[in-house]
Amino acid sequence: MDKAAARASFPAMKKRLLQSLVVVLVVFNVVVGVRVYQAIGAQEKDDAGYANIAVFARAMQLIRQDYVDEKKVTYEELTHAAMRGMLNNLDPHSQFMEPKDFKGMQDDTNSRFGGLGIVVAQRDGAIVIVTPMEDSPGFKAGLLPNDQIVKIDGQSTDKMDQNEAINLLRGDPGQKVTLTILRPGTKEIKDFTIVRENIKVASVKDAKILPAEVGGDFKIGYARITQFNVPTAEELSKKLDELQAKGMQAFILDLRYNPGGLLNSAVDVCGQFLPPKTLVVSTEGRVPSQSRQYHTADTVKSRPRFPLAILINGGSASGSEIVAGALKDLNRAILVGETTFGKGSVQSVIQLQDGSAMRLTTAKYYTPSHTVIHEHGVAPTIRATLTGEQERMLMMQRREETGVETDHKELSNFRDTQLERAVDALKGVMIYADKAGVPGAKKTSTN
Repeated sequence: MDKAAARASFPAMKKRLLQSLVVVLVVFNVVVGVRVYQAIGAQEKDDAGYANIAVFARAMQLIRQDYVDEKKVTYEELTHAAMRGMLNNLDPHSQFMEPKDFKGMQDDTNSRFGGLGIVVAQRDGAIVIVTPMEDSPGFKAGLLPNDQIVKIDGQSTDKMDQNEAINLLRGDPGQKVTLTILRPGTKEIKDFTIVRENIKVASVKDAKILPAEVGGDFKIGYARITQFNVPTAEELSKKLDELQAKGMQAFILDLRYNPGGLLNSAVDVCGQFLPPKTLVVSTEGRVPSQSRQYHTADTVKSRPRFPLAILINGGSASGSEIVAGALKDLNRAILVGETTFGKGSVQSVIQLQDGSAMRLTTAKYYTPSHTVIHEHGVAPTIRATLTGEQERMLMMQRREETGVETDHKELSNFRDTQLERAVDALKGVMIYADKAGVPGAKKTSTN
């Protein structure tokens, strides 16, 4: 064959070679693909993962190819939007966090952070204040639980997700932010201009023996926990020691508006009232590593088994529900108030390759009697409710204790009926024990 003929036949040879290679690759991919699909199919059975991922990939391809605004269809934006939608569709506590959101969450795990000191949640598409942390700028400004944030610095929160709202609420200390608030109880819409501060959360507050006009002939101790932090159990232990030294006969623990905090801290608080090695809470998930049991410490401080009441309401969440649920199940406390928030799930934070992260619900909390907390809450032993006006007055009373100027005349008529019901319940327990001749009833018995 001459050179010209060889050159003429080369493209045909190249074409045949490529066709053969494609056939080999197709056969290889089909064989291997079938094996992989069968292996995954054996695990996932009815969940056609490949088929659905192919639909997703095709949709992304079409969006990138045909969507009118080319600037909105980068791979990163589309992927993050899809992740956000997937996780938001699971439950209210699973979230996708872009890199800046993930960094903000890491900053918030410290005891000090910049902001307004309000805990927010998304309910029925609205950004709602679960509780303002005591001593925080939001608390002092007069924000209340269940207030709906309509605007942040003039920007509507309609169609805004929780992470977007939190990013707008954050800022450097000293900066101002204006919140437009809708108060459901009165339908009032009002602007609050608040200066951001470094927030330092105090755990145990207002520890005291209730005055005689409330406690009567009995010395009933009282303290409230605003949030479960690292030093909470230790702080509570010191306060209980001080109250016992003053002759405390019974104790009221106020967990109203407590949004939770650290799980181990909540378990350690239970250890102030329970014997060593007592099961407090368990978690269960699909993955075996998510199933765990949490007990009080092997050694706990010996205390008198004084009658105990816990105040709860719809703002008591997470760690508060663990404490209330455990002490109720173990017949160690009377719960007074309203059913708690119902946040009884475990979120695992998983960082992804691009610096973003998923907050994924991986397990649920169960009380010692294996009662689920999530979306059900913990019901009180004695139901006692506050009106919207009474709740406002209670928050005003707490603001006054922090030095915020309030209307003393208005507060003089306020009655905390939930606290009164708790006092009445404890008095009943002590009077019955005394009449029944329970040893040490007035001094209380020991564990």
